[in-house]
Amino acid sequence: MNSLSLHSYLGPDDRLLLFDGECNLCHGLVRFLVRADKRQRILLATVQSAEGQAILRGLGLPVDRFDSIVYLEQGEHWLRSAAFFQALRQLGRPWRLLASARFLPPRMADGIYNAVARNRYRLFGRNDGTALPGAGQPGRYLRHRGDPPG
Repeated sequence: MNSLSLHSYLGPDDRLLLFDGECNLCHGLVRFLVRADKRQRILLATVQSAEGQAILRGLGLPVDRFDSIVYLEQGEHWLRSAAFFQALRQLGRPWRLLASARFLPPRMADGIYNAVARNRYRLFGRNDGTALPGAGQPGRYLRHRGDPPG
């Protein structure tokens, strides 16, 4: 993503987790992150949102069928299990320790991640994407910087 388009969504110290807003499993992950992220360090956006779509396009990732979470921080991005572990690093104890104790090789962890992601709707169900976890917390979801608060 070029720095101009990134700047319109994220500040230099912002951290962002993109997730599938229609996936019940993803909602569970985000509910966990919202509870564990006491300092609200991680911003959220769905891959279906205008902001999520713009960021995916800017990163050169698919926008129509996307089977991964994405974690962005300081101009870098991570996918699949690496995104999950990077997000855990932002949380307090004991979650930060879990991230540092990542014991599966990345290839194996991503293989498991991909198998679950391919079957996530069948295994965990799908929702309409309207009741987003943490939506009641002001500033939790990413907005384009020119948009009014809301």
